[in-house]
Amino acid sequence: MQYFGLPAGMRMLFRRSFQRNLTDVLGMDRRAAANVAGRAKPRYREIIGGLPRFEKGDRFVVNIVNCALFASFCLEMGERPSLDRMTDYYRESMTTAAMKWFCRRSGRRKFTRSDIASMQRTAAMKAADRNRYSWNMDLLPYADGSGYEARFTKCGICTLMGELGLAAYIPAMCRLDYTMSALGGADAFVREYTLASGGPYCDCGYKK
Repeated sequence: MQYFGLPAGMRMLFRRSFQRNLTDVLGMDRRAAANVAGRAKPRYREIIGGLPRFEKGDRFVVNIVNCALFASFCLEMGERPSLDRMTDYYRESMTTAAMKWFCRRSGRRKFTRSDIASMQRTAAMKAADRNRYSWNMDLLPYADGSGYEARFTKCGICTLMGELGLAAYIPAMCRLDYTMSALGGADAFVREYTLASGGPYCDCGYKK
């Protein structure tokens, strides 16, 4: 994957929040945080450069780019914080003003025909069959019409974080699903299993 384009844009969008929360959430002094952020930039480019080009229409390229950004900071922290602290760090770093706006906008479209059609196209794509850093999912509408479940059987984040030795922090990223759902305001997010915790799949349930 080339660094320019989406990866460069996402880093510009989130780099300040990832650096700021090294201090605000993890308690680093500002100099140490600046050093971590400085080392994270070439590390991020290195991770991105090792990823394959995603197929056109693969919506999960955004997820893997965000994962690479989070991983680049994790790898440069030295002593690794606990999962709970890293869950807070990732949540606060990702929920910028721009992300909150995006979630509200997405929430207004939830359960529309276009939303369902987009999820159906994603399910049919089965991109992880050809790219192990992407995702495979099935779309399972609830029988009572109250929403749907996106059931994931392959997860690019699990693949990349595992290769980087950061599998212990995957749940920090999974937890953001609840936050984004709450910010959208259109659904209640429900989940029973995750692949990261040894489950048979990741069930992402969206109830009206």
